Amino acid sequence: MADLEKAILIIFDESGTVDSELKQKAKEYCDKIKEERAICRICIDRLCFSSLVQVQFWCLQTLHEVIRVGYSSISPDEMYLIRKSVFSIVCFEGFDDNGVVRVLDGPAFIKNKLAQVLVTLIYFEYPLIWSSVFIDFLPHLSKGAAVIDMFCRVLNSLDDELISLDYPRTPEEMAVAGRVKDAMRQQCVTQIVRAWYDIISMYRNSDQELCTNVLDSMGRYISWIDIGLIVNDAFVPLLFELVLVDGLSEQLRGAAAGCLLAVVSKRMEYQTKLSLLRSLQISRVFGLVTEDGDSELVLRIATLLTGYAVEVLECFKRLNAEDAKGISMELLDEVLPSVFYVMQNCELDSTFSIVQFLSSYVATMRSLSPLREKQLLHVGQILEVIHSQILYDRMYRGNLDILDKIGKEEEDRMVEFRKDLFVLLRSVGRVAPDVIQVFIRNSIASAIACPSDRNVEEVEGALSLFYAYGESITDEAMRTGTGLLNELVPMLLSSRFPCHSNRLVALVYLETITRYLKFVQENTQYIPMVLGVFLDERGIHHQNINVSRRASYLFMRVVKLLKVKLVPFIETILQSLQDTVARITSMGYTSKEALGSEDGSHIFEAIGLLLGMDDVPPAKQSDYLSSLLTPLCQQVEALLMNAKVLSPEESPVKVANIQQIIMAINSLSKGFSERLVTHSRPAIGLMFKKTLDVLLQVLAVFPKVEPLRSKVISFMHRMVDTLGASVFPCLPKAMEQLLSESEPKEMVGLLLLLNQLICKFGTSVRDILDEVFPAIAGRILSVIPSDAFPSGPGTNTEEFRELQELQRTLYTFLHVIATHDLSSIFLSPKSREYLQPLMQMLLYTSCKHKDILVRKACVQIFTRLIKDWCARPYSEEKHILFGEIVVAQKVMYERFGDDFLVHFVSKGFPAAHCSQDLAEQYCQKLQGNDLKALKSFYQSLIENLRLQQNGSLVFR
Repeated sequence: MADLEKAILIIFDESGTVDSELKQKAKEYCDKIKEERAICRICIDRLCFSSLVQVQFWCLQTLHEVIRVGYSSISPDEMYLIRKSVFSIVCFEGFDDNGVVRVLDGPAFIKNKLAQVLVTLIYFEYPLIWSSVFIDFLPHLSKGAAVIDMFCRVLNSLDDELISLDYPRTPEEMAVAGRVKDAMRQQCVTQIVRAWYDIISMYRNSDQELCTNVLDSMGRYISWIDIGLIVNDAFVPLLFELVLVDGLSEQLRGAAAGCLLAVVSKRMEYQTKLSLLRSLQISRVFGLVTEDGDSELVLRIATLLTGYAVEVLECFKRLNAEDAKGISMELLDEVLPSVFYVMQNCELDSTFSIVQFLSSYVATMRSLSPLREKQLLHVGQILEVIHSQILYDRMYRGNLDILDKIGKEEEDRMVEFRKDLFVLLRSVGRVAPDVIQVFIRNSIASAIACPSDRNVEEVEGALSLFYAYGESITDEAMRTGTGLLNELVPMLLSSRFPCHSNRLVALVYLETITRYLKFVQENTQYIPMVLGVFLDERGIHHQNINVSRRASYLFMRVVKLLKVKLVPFIETILQSLQDTVARITSMGYTSKEALGSEDGSHIFEAIGLLLGMDDVPPAKQSDYLSSLLTPLCQQVEALLMNAKVLSPEESPVKVANIQQIIMAINSLSKGFSERLVTHSRPAIGLMFKKTLDVLLQVLAVFPKVEPLRSKVISFMHRMVDTLGASVFPCLPKAMEQLLSESEPKEMVGLLLLLNQLICKFGTSVRDILDEVFPAIAGRILSVIPSDAFPSGPGTNTEEFRELQELQRTLYTFLHVIATHDLSSIFLSPKSREYLQPLMQMLLYTSCKHKDILVRKACVQIFTRLIKDWCARPYSEEKHILFGEIVVAQKVMYERFGDDFLVHFVSKGFPAAHCSQDLAEQYCQKLQGNDLKALKSFYQSLIENLRLQQNGSLVFR
C-alpha cells in the first residue's frame, strides 16, 4: 500500500522536480493496480486510513470509474461492501475508531468526488436495489453541519449528473432520471423538504453559509417536486423573511431569492400560475433593487423580478378570460417600473433577454389600443431602456474615433448588438408613434445640452434612435411629415453639435439626414440646409477622411433623389466642391489618402448626375463640363509627355494620378445619357470623344501597367453606352493598343469589351471583329491547352487560374459571335487557319469540361454553326464541322454505349426520314474502329438526305 501511495503522489506532483519517465512508470503502476480484482477493497481501505488528499481523490475517482463502467461485473458481495462503506463515510456512520480518517473533514473537491460516487450508486440501484438511501440519510442530518453539507453536495451532484436538463442526456439517462424522480416524489421528497425547513430555521443565525447551501440545493428541486410543499404558510413567509432581513448575509438572502425565482418559474396550468403569482405579493422586494447596483443580492433580486415579469406576461398572453387578463395586466403594471430600472442599472443574467421580453410586451399592446396612461408611460420607459442599451462605452471613445483594431471590434460588436434593439424600437414606433417622436426630440435636445464629457455617446445614441425609427415610417408619412417629423427634420438640419468632429457622430448624422430626404423632397425650402450639411465641414469637408468619404457617397444619393430640384444650386455646388475635385485629381492625392477606396468617384458621379440633366441650359452644361474635362485631359497629356523621363520613385505616383483622373472622368460620364450626347446635345458627345482619344494614349505610353489598362477599358465600356455608334472611329486605334503586348489576364478585358460591342451593335462591328479576331484567336490558342488543364500539385497557381478564366471568357466570346449572326468571322480568309483548332477545343469542352454550364454553351455554339453553315453547298468548313460532329457522336457512344444508339436511331433518324437499312449501316460504322470510314459514310448519308428533301435538311 505504501508503494501505491507513493505512485499516486508522483502522478499528482506539480512541483516540476519529478521527471516524466518516473511519472510514466508511476502511472503504469497505478493502472496495473486498477486491474486487480480487489481494487474496490483497496480503494475503500485507503479512503478509511490515508490522510493524503491525493490518495483519497485517486481512490474516489477509481471507485467512480469502476462502478460507472463495470457495474454489471461487480459481485453482489462486493457491491454491498462498496455501498455500506461509501454510505458510512458520507454519514459519519460507525466511525468511532480514532484511526479512521474523516473524509468529510477534507477539502471541497474530495467531498464533491465522494458525492459523485454515491450518485453513481443511486443511478444503478435506486429504487430497485437500494430503496432506502435517502430515508437512511435523513436521520444522520442531526449530526450537524458536516453531514448536512454532504447531503447538499449529494443532491447537487444528483441534479448535475442525472436530473438537470441544462446538460445533454441520452435516452437511457432520461429514463433513469424519470425513475429516480418518481421514486423520490413517492417516498422521500416530503421528508427532504421538511429537513430543509428545519435546517434553515435552526441555523439561519448561527451558520448562514450552511443555510445558503441548503437553499441553493433546494432551488434545483422546486421545478419538479409538488409546489404545495414550498408554497404554503410556512415556507413562503420564511423565504421572504430571509430576503428582506437586513442582518443576514447577501449570499443567504440571494439564495432565498433564487428559491422564489424557482417557484415563479415552475411550469403549471396558467390559471393556477396566475393565482400563485398574485399570492406571492412580490412588491415587497421592489425596494431592494435600488440598493448598491453591483451587489450580489441586487442582481439576484433583479433576476427574480425579470423572471416574475416574464411569467406574468405569459399568463396574460395565454389566458383569455377578461378577469384573468385584467389581473395579469395589474401585476405587470406593478412590476414593470422595477423591471425597467434593473434593465438600465443592473448586470442581468445572460439567460434573460431584454429584447425578447420587451418585444413580447409591446406585441400585447397592440391588443390594448388605445393605450392607457400607464401603458404610454411604459412605452416611454421602454424607449429609455433601448436608449441606455445602445450607448457606446466612453472608454472606447478614442479607439472608435481613430478606428483602430479595438475600435473596429467594438463598433462591429455594437452594430450586431443593436440589431434586435432597433427592431424593438420600430415595433414601439408602430404602437405609439407620437410617444417615440417626442422621445427622440427630447433625446436630441438633451444630448445637445449634456456636458461635453458625455456629449459624444449621448448624441450618437439619440441620432441612432432617429435613424432606426426611420425604417418604420412609410414613404408617404415621411413626405408629408407626419406627427413631429415637421419639427424633427428641420431641427436635425439646423443642429450643430459640439462633438461633430467625432467620427461616429458625424457618420450617423449624415446617414440620418439621408434617410429622411423624402421629407426634403417635398419641402424644398430645406434643400439649402441639406446642401450645407454635405458640403461644409460636417460632410465632404470633414476632417476625418472616413467621414468625408462616406459623405461623398451619400451626397451622390442626395443628387439622385433630388435631381432637377438641385439645378438652381449647381453653381453653388460646383464652387463648394472645387477644392475637393482638385485634391482628388492632384499629384498629392496618394494611395495613402485614398486608402484603397476610390471615394472620389462618388463626387464626380454626383457632379455628372447634376450636369447631365436636360434641365441644365445647353450653354451652361457645355461650360460646366468643359471646365472639368479640359484641365483633366491637359493633366493626362502633361503626365504622358513626361512619362519617359520619370524616375522609378516618380513613376508610381504619376501612374496613380492618371488612374484617379480616369476614374474621375469615367464617374463623371455616368450622368450623361446616349440620347443627350448623340442627339439633343452632340457638342457634349464631341467632348467625350476627344477625352477618349486622350485617354487611349495611356495604353501606348504605359502598355504594361495593368491598373491603367483596366481603367481605360472601363472608360471604353462607359463610352460604348454613352456615345453609341459614334464611338466607332475610336475603336480601331483602341483595339490596336489593347492587343499590343497583352497578357492572358489582360485579354479577358478585351474580350469583355468586344462582347459588349457585339451585343450593342450586332453585325455593325463585323469589320472591326474581322480585323482583330485572328490576333485574338492566335494569342489565346497559344497559351491555353486544347484539352484539359493539368491537375495535381503545383497547378493551383495564379497563372493557372488566369488561364482558366481566359478560357471561360473565350467560350462566352465565341457564343456571343455565333448567336449574333457573326459566325462568318470564323470563315474569313484571315481567321480560317484557326477554325480547326477552335472546333476541336469546342468539341473536347462539350464532352469533358467539369462545368456543365460551359459544356452547354459549347454545344449551343455548335448548334448555331450547324444552322448557319450546313444549309449551304459543300464547303471546307462543312467538312470540318462534319468531322467534329462525327467525333462527338463517337465520344457519346463510348460514354453511353447502346443507350446512345437506341436514342439516336429511334429519334434522330426517323425525324430525318432515314431508312432502317441506312440506320443499321450507321450503327455498324459507329461501333467499328475506322473513324475515317465513319466520317465518309456520315457525310454521304447527309448529302443524300439533303437531296431527297430538296436541300432543306439540317441534321443535328
